Amino acid sequence: MYAIVDIETTGSHSHNNGLTEIAIVLHDGEKVEHVFETLINPGVPIPKYISYLTGITENMVADAPPFSDVAYKIFTLLHGRVFVAHNVNFDYSFIKDHLRQCGYEWQPKKLCTLRLSKKAFPGLPKYGLGSICDALSIQIENRHRAGGDAGATAKLFELILQKGGEKLVLETLKRENREQMLPPHMPAEQVNNLPYVPGVYYFHDNKGKVIYVGKAKNLKKRVVSHFTGLNTGKKRQDFLRDIHSVTFTECATEFTASIFESIEIKRLWPIYNISQKTFQQRFGIYSFLDSRGYMRLAIDKKRKYLEPELSFSLLTDANRTLWKMVKTFNLHPALCFLDQSIAVDEDECPPYSYNERVEYALNEMKSQMGSYAIMEPCDFFKETSCVLVENGRFYGMGLIPRYVDNLEIDAVKEHLVQYPENEVITSLIRGFAIKNPERILPF
Repeated sequence: MYAIVDIETTGSHSHNNGLTEIAIVLHDGEKVEHVFETLINPGVPIPKYISYLTGITENMVADAPPFSDVAYKIFTLLHGRVFVAHNVNFDYSFIKDHLRQCGYEWQPKKLCTLRLSKKAFPGLPKYGLGSICDALSIQIENRHRAGGDAGATAKLFELILQKGGEKLVLETLKRENREQMLPPHMPAEQVNNLPYVPGVYYFHDNKGKVIYVGKAKNLKKRVVSHFTGLNTGKKRQDFLRDIHSVTFTECATEFTASIFESIEIKRLWPIYNISQKTFQQRFGIYSFLDSRGYMRLAIDKKRKYLEPELSFSLLTDANRTLWKMVKTFNLHPALCFLDQSIAVDEDECPPYSYNERVEYALNEMKSQMGSYAIMEPCDFFKETSCVLVENGRFYGMGLIPRYVDNLEIDAVKEHLVQYPENEVITSLIRGFAIKNPERILPF
């Protein structure tokens, strides 16, 4: 009925790591039926710190069978039984991965004694195997060896059954094993209470610090999707192990959730958000007065504390725009750092009149970038979602009443929250506007 398992390994994830020992305790819910235990040659070196922890050395496993030699035996013992372990997903990921490599597909129901212990024995300070066994006076023989830990887990499982009976186990299995997919430290009720609406979610570590920010069309489905799948790589295992809680912010639409996700990533800089941390060089056309009183225009890389007159993702776009301004508004190429071979004659091009042309050119270019609102109906709110772009720059977003008499830009702003712009948001808005022209309200 149950297979209570513990393994010892060469590392914390199954990718490029191997098993050094496995113990399987077959249990009928009342008593132990059979015990299987064996050392395994992992096929890779055993790190020294692992040997210090477990006592298993490379000499001990030199003559032990490789996993492939015992795979059929392990599969036979586990097949058709509920898989039980303390922090079940760790043992499960290793065994499933190794069985798959040997040609065995294994998809058991799972029970986690760590999670069950939290329900059966609430209020304990820690629920690691050593800590809870100390609290419940369960003696562990050969700690950090598969046989000793599996035997202690079996005794713990018996106490859980005695404390909550089979009802607790059946209720856990009835939830289609979903709770077992969760990270070991994640409270199930937090996931159960997630709404089915668009929004941004935050994964926190054991100190409450945000370690990942994501966006969702459906918060509950998206969060749960992080814990499914067969990826047993180190990065994913470390990620799941670090998650201790989840919080969320509801958003009006999936589009506004995408924008808010980028805002929050830039604000919080979570350790596991990689893609939006990649440095994205942008360029700007900057203006300044030189020593002769000329207003100069220059293309430069975007600077952190200096706001450009116009912004561009590509250097070629900035060059093209500046040359267009020179030709359209009769600006001087040398004063725009485009062609230094042409001398500036102050008599023919006095600073005061030239500067007026520069200011006029900048105003015209900014006005051509446009001001508009992206209006979306909301499935879960009575108001209309609004994202405002002013003079080509993202201003902010929020909800406005569906029926308003005045849709002038200043009236719309009263309903919005202003946010900082970044490269990702600019790209999101541009892409959405192209694909959804019917959502655009020009000003």
